[in-house]
Amino acid sequence: MARTALVTGGSRGIGAAISKALKAEGHTVVATYAGNDEKARAFTEETGIATYKWDVGDYEACKAGIAKVEEEHGPVDILVNNAGITRDAPFHKMTPQQWREVIDTNLTGLFNMTHCVWPGLRARKFGRVVNISSINGQKGQFAQANYAAAKAGDIGFTKALAQEGARGGITVNAICPGYINTEMMSTIPEKVMNDVILPQIPVGRLGEAEEIARCVVFLASEDAGFITGSTLSANGGQYLA
Repeated sequence: MARTALVTGGSRGIGAAISKALKAEGHTVVATYAGNDEKARAFTEETGIATYKWDVGDYEACKAGIAKVEEEHGPVDILVNNAGITRDAPFHKMTPQQWREVIDTNLTGLFNMTHCVWPGLRARKFGRVVNISSINGQKGQFAQANYAAAKAGDIGFTKALAQEGARGGITVNAICPGYINTEMMSTIPEKVMNDVILPQIPVGRLGEAEEIARCVVFLASEDAGFITGSTLSANGGQYLA
């Protein structure tokens, strides 16, 4: 059944792959973005997927943005909380601002977005919420106390909210990608990639954004109604939780 899906951070990287995959399933897809107007315009021109600009860390912006989306595209039944940022630094050098920015986007953003669609999901007795966490929320990572804390929080949020939504036909699940072949990874020196990163991954390669997208498509489907509160690790065997 075709539904309206909203993907935060949905115009680039993993988010763009998710948006495209959901559209290919027949859903009406809307993507949010935070800052890159040029990339968002290019994405819409390429895919026909509407993009809306707001900060997921701002509750009132989320409330107003979702109201506009639902007015123009219909009630949101599928929410993919994908938007995320990094502000990496060793903890002794990490600033309060670096901590707050990451927590506000990567964790509080889940509350803001989900809280604004939750009443509608409950009223319609159907919903799919998919939260994109990270392998580093499972195992931690040097210089990412802020990011790892937020992504671990995403998993806790998923488990708790799944219990509240279950009887109302709403599933809430998390996906934890490992190293994915995105624009960010392309900046890593070849020697570091070959000597440090790839040897950590048993399958011997980076993941592809489309592989994460296919996980989302399944969890967002009617067929996944018995799966909730789960954490799906997509990391090539790098970390077995």
